[in-house]
Amino acid sequence: MQSEMLQLRRRGLTIGFVPTMGALHAGHLRLLAHARRQNDRVILSIFVNPTQFNQRQDFTRYPRPFARDARLARKASADYLFAPTAREMYPPGHQTTVEAPALARRWEGAYRPGHFRGVATVVTKLLALVQPTILYVGEKDAQQARLIEQLVEDLHPATRVIVVPTVREPDGLAMSSRNTRLSPTERRDALVVFEALQAAGRLIKSGECRRGVVLRRMRTVVARAPSARLEYAAVVDPRTLEPVTVARGQVRLLIAAWIGRTRLIDTLRVRCQRPVRCQG
Repeated sequence: MQSEMLQLRRRGLTIGFVPTMGALHAGHLRLLAHARRQNDRVILSIFVNPTQFNQRQDFTRYPRPFARDARLARKASADYLFAPTAREMYPPGHQTTVEAPALARRWEGAYRPGHFRGVATVVTKLLALVQPTILYVGEKDAQQARLIEQLVEDLHPATRVIVVPTVREPDGLAMSSRNTRLSPTERRDALVVFEALQAAGRLIKSGECRRGVVLRRMRTVVARAPSARLEYAAVVDPRTLEPVTVARGQVRLLIAAWIGRTRLIDTLRVRCQRPVRCQG
């Protein structure tokens, strides 16, 4: 991989890179489409990274339809499919890890200890191999996307990060490989995740930027679904991901909820109409 990418760079070609864990869906294909339009060559990686899973069971259950993914990548005109093994990425004796402590300490970082250390480490290794011109990530995993932006800013300044808006099902559910785990009833209940974000967004756009009021609305919407259990809801600064106390300009809404035994996350970026001190 390093040798191939070196040849491309020597020829002055731009490289678009889409890192994934496979189980490709329309969201991944949107990333590939952006990369295809904006670069001379497109690289897709598939690597189910063991170091970012908190539970061994979750890692073993993660879908791995490699043949299907390869067909989709070819159809999407990816030039390279890079699928290293865990032993290649973490050879015997591997010790070095990468962290972004401030961005990782809340939300997903709090509920999934060590997750972002695994993400930051594997992304750093992949970027060292590919050295892309542009790296493409999805907005749905907002905390991960922000962490990757910071990682690239700090360690790989020659690469640019483009965060592509979330791709949704017709009813609003964010595309995710985890959606396939939902039963028909749970699939209907899962709609409350995005509905909670939309309800909060409408409040903020109407001028209601008090954090306590916005969060109560999100909790109320999620509680409508029998199989849903809210893990967290947050109103944060889009860059620091810290909870806002005074809402000015853009804020980001974050949510994580269990639908039955499946954990879903989603996000929405909203502009406050007027600065209001947020409460509680």
